[in-house]
Amino acid sequence: MLIAFNKPYGVLCQFTDRSIPPRPTLAGYGLPEDVYAAGRLDHDSEGLLLLTDDGGLVHRITDPRHKLDKTYRVQVEGNPVAEQIEALCCGVTLNDGPTRPALVRRIDAPALWPRDPPVRFRKTVPDAWLEITIREGRNRQVRRMTAAVGLPTLRLVRVAIGAWTLGDLQPGQWRELR
Repeated sequence: MLIAFNKPYGVLCQFTDRSIPPRPTLAGYGLPEDVYAAGRLDHDSEGLLLLTDDGGLVHRITDPRHKLDKTYRVQVEGNPVAEQIEALCCGVTLNDGPTRPALVRRIDAPALWPRDPPVRFRKTVPDAWLEITIREGRNRQVRRMTAAVGLPTLRLVRVAIGAWTLGDLQPGQWRELR
């Protein structure tokens, strides 16, 4: 079984949380029993999360050797210039080493659901949207990449993993994939 889930902002990619107070988890969304996340999305990131009951499939999805593209829509603070986009495309050096080259392009603001809480709006600070596709999955990688080129991430939404896409799923909704 393979499930596409639109993970809302503020939800953990696990079914339990021992924090006090407990934080929202996947347990509150009526997902089938015995599935677990194939990869992760940060607490403050949104979008496509794949869940499965097949350990071999988890390995194929998450192992960097399989080089599955992960595509994100990223709202950044600032007005990206060609040099910043080129740096992201070539790969940037983070504290844990250089990233692989990424596919990066500036896009118009996508039609997305409202985020709760909303992204802070500041009249004096411009923002822009990028589409970023990477083939690795380090901890908070996209956020660290954009920050490294002077474009802090304001909102991050994963829209695809390989050929699997978010489609029209709204936050908290899921569907079984074939």
